[in-house]
Amino acid sequence: MKTIGSHLAALTAGGTKLRRQLGPFIRYVAFLTAIVLVYGWLFHVIMAWEGQEHTWFTGIYWALTVMTTLGFGDITFHTDLGRVFSTVVLLTGVILLLVILPFLFIRLVYAPWLEQRSRARVLALRAVPKDVSEHVLICADDPMAKGLIQRLALSGIRAYLVEADPDRAMFLQDEGVPVVTGDVDSVETYRAAGADRARLVLANASDTVNSNIVLTVRELSATVPVAAVAEVEDSIDVLELSGATHVLPLKQRLGEHLANRVSAGSCHANVIGEFHDLQLVEFPVHNTPLQNRTVRDIGLREYTGVTMVGVWDHGRFHPASPDRELSPMSVPVAIGTPAQIEDLNEILVIYDANPNPVLIIGGGKVGRSAARALKKRGIPVHIVERKQELEARITGIPDRLFIGDAADRHVLDEAGIAGAPSILLTTHDDAMNVYLSVYCRRLNPEARILTRVTHERNIEAIQRAGSDFVLSYAAFGVQTVMSIVRQRELVVLGEGVNLFYVPVPRSLANKTLIEAEVAARTGLNVIAVQQNGHVRTALDREDRLPAGSELVALGTNEQRQRFREVFG
Repeated sequence: MKTIGSHLAALTAGGTKLRRQLGPFIRYVAFLTAIVLVYGWLFHVIMAWEGQEHTWFTGIYWALTVMTTLGFGDITFHTDLGRVFSTVVLLTGVILLLVILPFLFIRLVYAPWLEQRSRARVLALRAVPKDVSEHVLICADDPMAKGLIQRLALSGIRAYLVEADPDRAMFLQDEGVPVVTGDVDSVETYRAAGADRARLVLANASDTVNSNIVLTVRELSATVPVAAVAEVEDSIDVLELSGATHVLPLKQRLGEHLANRVSAGSCHANVIGEFHDLQLVEFPVHNTPLQNRTVRDIGLREYTGVTMVGVWDHGRFHPASPDRELSPMSVPVAIGTPAQIEDLNEILVIYDANPNPVLIIGGGKVGRSAARALKKRGIPVHIVERKQELEARITGIPDRLFIGDAADRHVLDEAGIAGAPSILLTTHDDAMNVYLSVYCRRLNPEARILTRVTHERNIEAIQRAGSDFVLSYAAFGVQTVMSIVRQRELVVLGEGVNLFYVPVPRSLANKTLIEAEVAARTGLNVIAVQQNGHVRTALDREDRLPAGSELVALGTNEQRQRFREVFG
């Protein structure tokens, strides 16, 4: 009843235009009522002629049952005249009640009501509540937008997506995405969205639109932080001159991070992130005494002080439990001070020397960026590119360039796939990357295969195909923006794995790690405890979690949400 009442209120409050649209429908209903009354009167006349006696209301009852094709049969005519009249009433009812009435109702009542409600919803989406501040505005619905909103929500930060299309805005709102409607190049849009009190404005459209967004936001506020995504390297200077606080060439940095996970040359630990005075590193165990041994047997902390916090195995991240055995293709993740990492490198450097070039398949922006990063480290690189028109852009970056189809066995053989220590698949076609993962794994079972992915839905398929490490544009973009929002160092662990700073809740204050059972109950892997700027990584099961401290934990968004549900 409340719903019906609210609908009627919305209908009556629709204004003069809506009431004017209802006029023809009301006149039609009046005409229909008159027809029923006339038929009821004629029914009474013909029945009297046949010698049957019925009340006036019975005539209306009969007319309605015949016009609506119910025809109960409890009242019938006995003459041909009566039957002809019944046929006329039946056909009239089919036309007036079953055809015209529904059409007019939808056209003149239901459709205007829906339009009025949609207009009201759009108006409600035009502004961020004035009591909301320190929020994030996202200016385009790109692959990383929804993931970023989800990640910000886990950190207790509100985010709103700016959408110009009202229909699209309502669709996104129905999916649970907070939306503000308005043009991305309008100062009024950002004024209504509270950009002047926002924590960050993310310009993540095309380079030309992003430049316009930055200039527009700067008309409203000269101090609000603005991060702009740069598609091409030449746009970086333009966006900075426009007033962007942070310029993010995500594709270029994606290639650099993929290059940073490459295993090539002598065995060593690759630094994948830093926070405070600690480094987070990965290192291979292939052809070293560490392979086929458990984490407990290796005793890495005793020898170097480095703490193993996780293990990549066949593209999936696992906690470094004491009983986990490292396969030849495992890549452990560890944390320690720079001096401790150097001690680790002294152990690894004598193993697994492979001087062969790294093979990159795909010479686009990501592939070229990865090749430049590898060359800076002194690692030889070969690139395979199918498009002849890209030859001029790629020439001079790798040691050798091979123009041809990577699906051609002869091209890959000539490029040196058989001896490549690592293979980077950087094409923008996910289906091709799945195919190449299977193909390259067959041609070189011992190489480490690293793959970029555009759509997160293809991650599972690429991992099953044989990739050892997968990183999507969306996940990388989310982690990059989160590092800006939280004002912390960028740590890119890999697809689906994030580094969380979690305040110790009251339910865990002063409990030991074994009492808390964080990993068992949520899946989050606590790797450090931070208090008063000091980070302690060499945690023991009996270590207590001080009130007011922060847990530094590895895990997925789902595990972080489970932590909130379990511990508050």
